[in-house]
Amino acid sequence: MLPHFCFLLLLCVARLLPHSSALPFEQRGFWDFAMDSMDSDKMMTMMMRDEEEGSAVEEILPPDIHMCPFGCHCQLRVVQCSDLGLTEVPKNIPQDTKFLDLQNNRITELKENDFKGLTNLYGLSLRNNHISKVHPRAFVPLKHMQKLYFSKNLLTTIPKNLPASLVELRIHENRIKKIAAGAFAGLGSMNCIEMGANPIMNSGFEPGAFKGLKLNYLRISEAKLTGVPKDLPDSLHELHLDHNQIQAVELEDLSRYKNLYRLGLGFNHIRNIENGSLSYLPRLRELHLDNNRLTRVPKGLPEMKYLQVVYLHSNNINQVGLDDFCPRGFGMKRTFYNGISLFGNPVNYWEVQPATFRCVSDRLAIQFGNYKK
Repeated sequence: MLPHFCFLLLLCVARLLPHSSALPFEQRGFWDFAMDSMDSDKMMTMMMRDEEEGSAVEEILPPDIHMCPFGCHCQLRVVQCSDLGLTEVPKNIPQDTKFLDLQNNRITELKENDFKGLTNLYGLSLRNNHISKVHPRAFVPLKHMQKLYFSKNLLTTIPKNLPASLVELRIHENRIKKIAAGAFAGLGSMNCIEMGANPIMNSGFEPGAFKGLKLNYLRISEAKLTGVPKDLPDSLHELHLDHNQIQAVELEDLSRYKNLYRLGLGFNHIRNIENGSLSYLPRLRELHLDNNRLTRVPKGLPEMKYLQVVYLHSNNINQVGLDDFCPRGFGMKRTFYNGISLFGNPVNYWEVQPATFRCVSDRLAIQFGNYKK
């Protein structure tokens, strides 16, 4: 009778202890899990029966209790296995996992069954590993994954058979030199691709490389581009091509991108923007042309009705004309500028007529500065 009384006392104490999901995660023991999933009467019956029959604890382990990979933290369907020195994807990942964090490890390869059963996975972070090989069927089980973070690895190509549900792909800082035709086939839900800091040239984009995509955001910065790439998705709202080796913007380079709101061309070698090039961007609101080799303000800015921010600092601009930014009549300009940067250019700001900035919302929005050769 005494053992039964001890068990009853332990159960009462356990029921009085408060449960809080706000506490830091701790790997819990069997009885903690059991208390969560079973009512007290059932638990007491099982405990009494086990004592009488001498059964092992392992035999009463509820089938819905998930294991957590050794060293990882598992809580609220998030499995965190970062910074563990892992050389492969761990086993025993709970099948109801929504986000799996494997960043900052030493994983070199993704195998066919590494993500088997993880049909509920929403996000996967593989950032900062040593991955150079991905099995063509590695991502097949991930039917609902929307976010894949694959930056800072050793990939040379876009992995095959990415989930059709994918919305965001970040794959910068790899070793990708070529984007093959159909590399993103079937990814009609894709909205954002970040693929900067790869050693890719203009010739590395095969015709049809982006076919079928309806992207809003694309970044190909810190690559080896010498011109604006052809045949990028015409749905783009943001295009970032900064930190490349682009020499000029030619007349037809921007003709596809009528939906652009933001264009980043800073930190290139641009000397010339052909007259009429910017007329293809009727909805542009923000234009980055800083840190280039321009000698004058690009033509066409006054006709851009919605343009609000222009970065032209750190170029070789030596004069600013009266009509370089604003139209002669206010009827053409729908929105006033709220930012124009011209510092770091060999132009004497006191020689620029005040009326030059008649369509600027506030004088503090104009940034001049001393020029240092």
